[in-house]
Amino acid sequence: MLKNWDRGVSESPLHKITERFHRTPLKERIAQTVFRLKLQKDRLEQATNKLKQHDQQLFEKIVEAEVVKDDARAAIYANECAEIRKMARIILLSQLAIEQVVLRLETIEEFGDVLTHMAPITGVIHSLKGKLSGIVPEVSYELGSIGEMLNGMMVEAGVAAGTPATPEASSEESKKILQEAALVAEQRMKEKFPELPEAFPAEGEKHLH
Repeated sequence: MLKNWDRGVSESPLHKITERFHRTPLKERIAQTVFRLKLQKDRLEQATNKLKQHDQQLFEKIVEAEVVKDDARAAIYANECAEIRKMARIILLSQLAIEQVVLRLETIEEFGDVLTHMAPITGVIHSLKGKLSGIVPEVSYELGSIGEMLNGMMVEAGVAAGTPATPEASSEESKKILQEAALVAEQRMKEKFPELPEAFPAEGEKHLH
């Protein structure tokens, strides 16, 4: 039963007919999901570039304010920078986590692999959806749709294998993916964004967990 990778779950002739006309094969759906995820990653890259540009403008204003000893104005700009960097950090984390999700999806070759890999993947997608909802809502919405598709594939794979899908069992793996992405995101932040002046080590310079 697990060998019917390109044709569906059931061996029955009727199912093969309905599969052909009414359902996209699992392998193709995974390819579509990978494509959609890469689009979201590109959108997040665009959002990061916009934030970086805005941050640079604010940073220059901080320097200008400090030159004329206007600490109050410099503090306001520093706080704005901090908020931008909070958002940028979340977006970078999301980009990196999506990269890991795509890599794992691309390793799936049969139904049995779905049960192994899909649970932590759906956990990551669900987490990113929440993190991005107030920052890049259009990406958050699309991730919600992708998450539903992944859940459906996982349920189907569980039925095919005669094993119920248990996403809870892989929550630790999901956390691991997100934690690793957060560590790399922190390093990328240091590369992309200059340190704020020492007088303003604002909230945005703190880690997000």
